[in-house]
Amino acid sequence: MTKKREYRDDYDDKTLYIPGPTEVRDDVIEAMTESTFGHRMGRMTDLYTTIVEDTKEFLGTDNDVIILTASGTEFWEASTLNLVDERVLVPTCGSFSERYANVAERLGKDVTRLEYEWGDAVKPEDVRDALEASDEGYDMVAGVMNESSTGVRNPIEEMGDVIGEYPDTYFAVDAVSSLGGDYVDIEEHDIDIIFASTQKAFAMPPGLAVCVVSDDAYDREVEKGDSSWYGGFRRAIDYYDRKGQTHSTPAIPIMLAYRKQMKRMLDEGHRARDERHREMMAYVHDWADEHFAMFPEAGYESQTVACIENTQGIDVAATIEAVSEEYDMAFSNGYGDIAEETFRIGHMGEHTVESVTELTDAIEDVADL
Repeated sequence: MTKKREYRDDYDDKTLYIPGPTEVRDDVIEAMTESTFGHRMGRMTDLYTTIVEDTKEFLGTDNDVIILTASGTEFWEASTLNLVDERVLVPTCGSFSERYANVAERLGKDVTRLEYEWGDAVKPEDVRDALEASDEGYDMVAGVMNESSTGVRNPIEEMGDVIGEYPDTYFAVDAVSSLGGDYVDIEEHDIDIIFASTQKAFAMPPGLAVCVVSDDAYDREVEKGDSSWYGGFRRAIDYYDRKGQTHSTPAIPIMLAYRKQMKRMLDEGHRARDERHREMMAYVHDWADEHFAMFPEAGYESQTVACIENTQGIDVAATIEAVSEEYDMAFSNGYGDIAEETFRIGHMGEHTVESVTELTDAIEDVADL
């Protein structure tokens, strides 16, 4: 049985290079200290309409945006409940795509997995073959854009182009650890819903889930007749259209932080933010190739999370601990089935090549590379 461990007041701050949460700017944290106000006041309408419309502008979408107090995991459930009557196709290539499939099974759906080895990416032609091979078809394809357990970035744009040829099949994308740091043209590639968590590439505190919903996905839920209560597209979007607020009490302080950070993201611009993440990715990959090896399939590496194969056999746990103690920096061990053979570096949010270089220098020092 778990025993209580008292939270203290004397923890050392660590610079975060894990796959999320990531670093949050001081002014964003300070934004959470405004005085409390009611979630049905006009002030809340000002706040919520600001963050929703700013998010649309940043992502370059005319689709509806829902921002809920939740983990991005909420939209694993909501997408399945809102769009799937019976059958869902889930390409699995790591821990989080497998969890998406597991959630659909727990909700009583008929799940077909399109399985890949960990480290391999989903291939659009395989998705097409699976859709063609099904006599009954699928209500939804559930994809993961950024498989942070393996460092794979799946080609969701090409997947969306294929799925778009099947008008009765909807495409839902988990972009929890990539949206905001990896550019995607949502409407151009027939993505019906795409969702993320704020503590990843958005570089905000944990606690909010962001979901972009197409008109087709909204209409599908209305036609289907039953849906998620908390994460229902219709309920959230209709309430926003009527009131400019959330249907349930939100975490107002985190939304205040969201407002501050989204203004910064707008100033930087989506394309420029994407390019900065590409530069970090290139640096980390060059460093990994010099000292270790990249784990993901070549050409499908994540822009936000590097999964590195421990070819030198360093003691990863001891290295993580030493880097934390000596440099006050935190990076991550491997995950799931490849925990023993990999480690991960999160290069997302407000990080730069310069800040990531500080971590790799620390790893080199501690591991004597």
